[in-house]
Amino acid sequence: MKYLKLSGLEPLIITPETNFVNVGERTNVTGSRKFLRLIKEERYEEAVEVARAQVDGGAQIIDVNMDEGMLDGVFAMTTFLNLIAAEPDIARVPVMIDSSKWEIIEAGLKVTQGKSVVNSISLKEGKEKFIQQAKLIKRYGAAVIVMAFDEDGQADTYDRRIEICKRSYDILVDEVHFPAEDIIFDPNIFPVATGMDEHKLNAIDFFRATKWIRENLPYAHVSGGVSNVSFSFRGNDKVREAMHSAFLYHAIQNGMTMGIVNPEMLEVYDQIPKDLLERVEDVLLNRRGDATERLLDFAESVKGDFKNTEKIAQEWRSGSIQDRLTHALVKGIDEFIEIDVEAARLAASKPIEVIEINLMTGMNVVGDLFGSGKMFLPQVVKSARVMKKAVAYLLPFIEQDKNSVSKSSGKILMATVKGDVHDIGKNIVSVVLGCNNYEIIDLGVMVPPERIIETAIKERVDIIGLSGLITPSLDEMVYLAKEMEKLNISIPIMIGGATTSRAHTAVKIAPEYSKTVVHVNDASRAVTVAGNLMGKNVKDDYAIALRSEYDELREGYLSRSRDKNFLSLADARHNKLKLDWSTFEPSPPYFLGVKTIEIDLDILVPYIDWTPFFRTWELHGKYPAILSDDIVGKEATALFYDAKSLLEKILNEKRFKGKGVFGIFEANQVNDDDIEIRDAHGSILSSFLTLRQQSQKTKGASNLALADFIAPKASGKKDYMGAFCVSTGFGIEEWAVEFEKDLDDYNAIMVKALADRLAEAFAEYLHEKVRKEFWGYASNEILSNEALIEEEYKGIRPAPGYPACPDHLEKPTIWELLDVEQNIGVKLTESMAMWPASSVSGYYFANPESKYFGLGKIKHDQVNDYAQRRGIPPAEAEKWLAPNIAD
Repeated sequence: MKYLKLSGLEPLIITPETNFVNVGERTNVTGSRKFLRLIKEERYEEAVEVARAQVDGGAQIIDVNMDEGMLDGVFAMTTFLNLIAAEPDIARVPVMIDSSKWEIIEAGLKVTQGKSVVNSISLKEGKEKFIQQAKLIKRYGAAVIVMAFDEDGQADTYDRRIEICKRSYDILVDEVHFPAEDIIFDPNIFPVATGMDEHKLNAIDFFRATKWIRENLPYAHVSGGVSNVSFSFRGNDKVREAMHSAFLYHAIQNGMTMGIVNPEMLEVYDQIPKDLLERVEDVLLNRRGDATERLLDFAESVKGDFKNTEKIAQEWRSGSIQDRLTHALVKGIDEFIEIDVEAARLAASKPIEVIEINLMTGMNVVGDLFGSGKMFLPQVVKSARVMKKAVAYLLPFIEQDKNSVSKSSGKILMATVKGDVHDIGKNIVSVVLGCNNYEIIDLGVMVPPERIIETAIKERVDIIGLSGLITPSLDEMVYLAKEMEKLNISIPIMIGGATTSRAHTAVKIAPEYSKTVVHVNDASRAVTVAGNLMGKNVKDDYAIALRSEYDELREGYLSRSRDKNFLSLADARHNKLKLDWSTFEPSPPYFLGVKTIEIDLDILVPYIDWTPFFRTWELHGKYPAILSDDIVGKEATALFYDAKSLLEKILNEKRFKGKGVFGIFEANQVNDDDIEIRDAHGSILSSFLTLRQQSQKTKGASNLALADFIAPKASGKKDYMGAFCVSTGFGIEEWAVEFEKDLDDYNAIMVKALADRLAEAFAEYLHEKVRKEFWGYASNEILSNEALIEEEYKGIRPAPGYPACPDHLEKPTIWELLDVEQNIGVKLTESMAMWPASSVSGYYFANPESKYFGLGKIKHDQVNDYAQRRGIPPAEAEKWLAPNIAD
């Protein structure tokens, strides 16, 4: 026997013993005004609760429909399906992807897990289109609902119903080879009791057609939208519930397999009052000529609901205290946390036990799920928010109990090193470690080494965690390791941050510290590393194995560097990019000088590149494809929804604006690698010192420096160059602190991550304005945001500290040229980090030959030359260029 087999996280097999499969209808924008409103307002989390209520109410499949004129149906379908897929209590049931638009159906098929049902296809657009869609559905592995609809219109009689269903079945089975058991027919449920004679047979013809299909089309099933039958009685829930129940009773008797119906709008057939049931069945079965009039009259006397409308408590709320706390922590639900923590406290002998036993049991589940890849970083941060609120509630009780001593997993000091202001990654790692019962001492940003060492000794910490984003931070970490070695401190060091690497840790930091140093590349590894550093049985073996690994890595790295073919600086300059300047005509800017700009942040939203945002949360993939990713798509969608919600709040509250300053100047290449910058009168303002690639190139390739893209002074051509600095970070730190005071690390991190994206968007926006308006060398440019992200425009905007010009010492040149601090308030730290952190600075090059490139490794002859050009000691130059030095 062939059975229809569907699945969400759990299988649903429809056998002859299966009485009826109830398809929940309220996640349908055409059938629920509430759901439509939530989707239109992009309140997706509330819309998810509609789906949960359907499943809790008995729906075995949920029907999702996003067909509404003002909606982006593809986006809404993808977003909502990804969200519910991240909720196991909803995702356990299969999904019915319901749409009249093929592109929406296919969008749904791409993101559903398990085996779904497509609702629907038909012969309406002809046989060829019908076959094409059926083949694709078969390829996606879904079942299909086929509407009784063909080229001549919708079937509205018994004969038309069976004619279309028979023709559709034969095409699917004989030509497409579609599994017969995966075919579900919808012979059209139309309203009854409309007052029109032609509608009197609507219900009974459906019953007859259902019976015929089940007897004549082997293995096929029958479904339908049950609420359609009661359309005439909108507003009278009592009559509608009775009609739905009675209709289903007779449809099931005739072989109906499943139906789209709100389970909350069904009455038990045997409990329908006899007088109401009689009148309803008179209409459905067309038993008397005045059936409609009698039901309409009777309906006036029975308005109201059968059931108590008080909301039934969510199922998880009926579990044990431990189950409720674990569920709340895993799901990130803080609504009931104080109630449940109080119940746990009253049941415990000491308040501290609620943390050590109940809450840590829940967080261990979180840790296991995170470690096994079944939870993602944003979910863990939400769990931490719940944990913090639970602990905050317990603290007064713990303080009253003098015998309460918390048993933490260990004490870890976290700090962003001196001169560096970036802390998003550090904060994420702190949250993840805190979730695993580590006590975190967070010293914040720009922390001097003396304070780190002093605090570590005073607090007797078990581990020191150092974070840094900019290149000079690496040198600060090396210095700290040296100081700890001098003081004979034996605390393990964890290294992390964007510019850090396993190689740098092994080559530069580990040799300076005889104790343990380990690089941690993401938050998911932090807990395992911390456990290895502290575990009594593994600590020593781990340290020995780690040192051996880093020794081997260092030797291999240095050997590769020694063996690498490098040119001398003189030879690299000889192999510079040689452009034909005789035919080059620079584009004169519309103005020379400096301008400031202040804008509302909503202007920047279209320019946001979301891909790095997901990377911040350790969800790797390119936007928007990441939202449909098989592994992280569900969590990425949930994160994206939260980000858009907070972004809307940022825009609405208008606490701060984007501030920017830029300038365009005369410029020429001098001395091979330098760029002389002049004002409108030709007076020298400053010089931009560039660095040149020194690695051996394949034949025909040049050793590039950014100066190659500016016309040499000797060419006699007057060229131009720009510089800029923008910021969207003013007020962000204060806002993050507000969230932290509310124990909401999730939004504290989120608001900083969004500010970073807005700053990058501002840089993109301003560059476009410069190209098209202020400089005007690309005034006719028309590019999409995707094209902007892919940098398909003419010209580049390299930034100090990035691959083409890794020296952060070029930032003071920009600050001097533009008077940045005076004009927009962005400051430089002693390590050349920008404050506020959500700031971007760089240069503008207009030459169509200019391109982005990486400097790569350079030799000491260039380091010494660079020091001489800049007028600083070679040791100082080496500090700033350390990651790029090969020998």
